[in-house]
Amino acid sequence: MNKHGFTLLETVISLAFAGLLITLFFVQKSNLDAFTRDETRKTAINAMYFALEQDFYKTHGYYPESISSATLPTVTPSLWTDPSGFSFGAPESSYHYTPANCVNGKCREYRLTATLEKESLFTRSNSH
Repeated sequence: MNKHGFTLLETVISLAFAGLLITLFFVQKSNLDAFTRDETRKTAINAMYFALEQDFYKTHGYYPESISSATLPTVTPSLWTDPSGFSFGAPESSYHYTPANCVNGKCREYRLTATLEKESLFTRSNSH
């Protein structure tokens, strides 16, 4: 009597292995998605930094007390919204601008930060 097919043990082991592979796939996909969102955050902060340094400071000789698409029109509009969908300046946003050493709306220093998922804060500060 020849029997064809798989034993119950072989089937259970195959299903467990498939489950492990699926779990690993979704964990890696989650990590890759978080890495991509972090890179988007870094790109946005770098764009704002270069707009502040190359455009705003060179034109005005100081840094603004706050930034927006109106003060930094060279920054791509989509970068003003973080990957979670929060607009720059909203309390929930992962982007923050902190001016310092200000007199009458004219600041000598600032710090731009992005809260990242897989790394510590990403920070850019004034170069002048």
